[in-house]
Amino acid sequence: MTPDTPDKEPLVHIEKLYKSFEHRGVTINVLSDLNLRVDRGEMCAVMGASGAGKSTFLHVLGTLDAPTSGTITVAGRDVTGLSEKELARFRNNTIGFVFQFHHLLPEFTALENTMMPGLIRRLDREALEQDAVRVLGEVGLSHRMTHKPSELSGGEQQRVALARALVLRPPLLLADEPTGNLDAKTSEAIHELFFAMNEKFGTTMLLVTHNVELASRMPRTLRLVDGKIENELSGQRSVMQHHLPSGQPT
Repeated sequence: MTPDTPDKEPLVHIEKLYKSFEHRGVTINVLSDLNLRVDRGEMCAVMGASGAGKSTFLHVLGTLDAPTSGTITVAGRDVTGLSEKELARFRNNTIGFVFQFHHLLPEFTALENTMMPGLIRRLDREALEQDAVRVLGEVGLSHRMTHKPSELSGGEQQRVALARALVLRPPLLLADEPTGNLDAKTSEAIHELFFAMNEKFGTTMLLVTHNVELASRMPRTLRLVDGKIENELSGQRSVMQHHLPSGQPT
């Protein structure tokens, strides 16, 4: 997949994006004239120095924070003019999130946590439960569905977070340092899961990471420099050629 294909509509199209903050009377520009196209099914690593604005970029793209100016079009819809209620509905329908801290609800089981986006949408509970069971199986947690987060390892909790992000089959998944708190072996298993889920569902993924080895395996790397995106094609690994890791989940 090429990053700029003019003859088809990208899943993500950002034009002249700015994001600034006021701090003690001083304007701090975090994103400045940022432009980006991401095609459907692409997997992109997002890298940059600490403080470069990677998380800010992901939050603005994910409509969790509003840009100062510019336009963001996701799945053919300009999201920059939507109301808070419309944005909440749009996120639920279109975007899955995986964060460094899994943000699972401690009083609910893995299955119930996975079902949460669909419960918020008020989908049919029986059909939703079937979908949640299926996606938990895809991430290797069929045997842990009735366990609460406190009964799961760090890797298992992040697998539940990934299942929750994918249960409604969103076209876009955003992940912010999703393996930052995991050991190397568990991180590798989670990385493989991202590739496998991209292959199975065709989900477009943008992963903020400091992991150079992971970024080198991604088909495309986006590097934030001075508030703008620089594109790099890593070419080390093709999308749609991965399988779920074998063995016992971590």
